[in-house]
Amino acid sequence: MSFGLVTIPMALVPATEDHSVSFRQIHTTDGGRVRYSKRCELDGQELSQADIGRAYETATGTLVAVTDEDLDGMSLPTAKTIDIIFFVPAASIDPIAVGTPYYLMAGGPASAKPYVLLRMALERSSKVAVAKVALRGPGTPGPSPCRR
Repeated sequence: MSFGLVTIPMALVPATEDHSVSFRQIHTTDGGRVRYSKRCELDGQELSQADIGRAYETATGTLVAVTDEDLDGMSLPTAKTIDIIFFVPAASIDPIAVGTPYYLMAGGPASAKPYVLLRMALERSSKVAVAKVALRGPGTPGPSPCRR
């Protein structure tokens, strides 16, 4: 995590768990499971997950294939960095507006003291840090308030 000239090694961990109940769709007549098949719209062939990739659709409708190697090769300005943009009063953040919450924790023994000092300063001032971070995966947040 960095702000100004200060950099503190941190770890980012999800703050929530999914406790939802999953239901399956069934055919009401015989109880058989209803499944969705993934088919190619060009040849109609049913595809396995291994046959499915991803693509970016341009404004003209052209699909450009994107591989994991392409994504790994991209250099993101915030890769592996949590950049604090500014500090705001904690009361000004509507929890409903926050996407996926994450906890920050010290990234090792050397970062424990500066992390605790930052956390205490935020608690005493009743402020939260609004930060920018690049994450890969579903549910990736944009700028989000981080407290502690």
